[in-house]
Amino acid sequence: LEVAFWKSTCFVRDLQGNDLLTGNRGSDLYTISLHESTSSTPLCLMAKASPTQAWLWHRRLSNLNFDYINLLLKKDIVIGLPKLKYIKDQLCSSCELSEAKRSSFKSNHVPSSKGRLNLLHIDLCGPMRVASIYRKKYILVIVDDYSRYTWTLFLHFKDETPEVLKAFLTMIQRNLQALVITVRTDRG
Repeated sequence: LEVAFWKSTCFVRDLQGNDLLTGNRGSDLYTISLHESTSSTPLCLMAKASPTQAWLWHRRLSNLNFDYINLLLKKDIVIGLPKLKYIKDQLCSSCELSEAKRSSFKSNHVPSSKGRLNLLHIDLCGPMRVASIYRKKYILVIVDDYSRYTWTLFLHFKDETPEVLKAFLTMIQRNLQALVITVRTDRG
């Protein structure tokens, strides 16, 4: 059988293309009058529960586990759920994909820099919706690639960044007695 839709009419056709039934749409629902069948030969309409009905309900319930579907049936929670024994007798590709564990990337334990302060990563965040106690709305985050040590500086305005960064770099190079070789930013 084949079902075809055209404008506000649906046609149920046999394998040769002959119209068996015609339905009209009314408020998003097609209704078929069995008394006005276009076929001159008698028709037998039959609804048969297929062995895949359990899988149909498995998909309808968003790939719900069969044990839970049986529990829903037992406690009569879902209206219209057929009284079947729901058994997982084959594999569901969607469930397999959702349960598959994605292999993680190799963690890079070796820092890309050779020593402390060789490479600093800098990011400027803000403006924050809520200001700090001192009414600062921007955060300058500086991370040393070698040690992963992180400094956080708070700023009133974005324009303060160059002066604060210069003062920080001078202070940190003097205190750690090492030179900053590279500064990496996202141009924020």
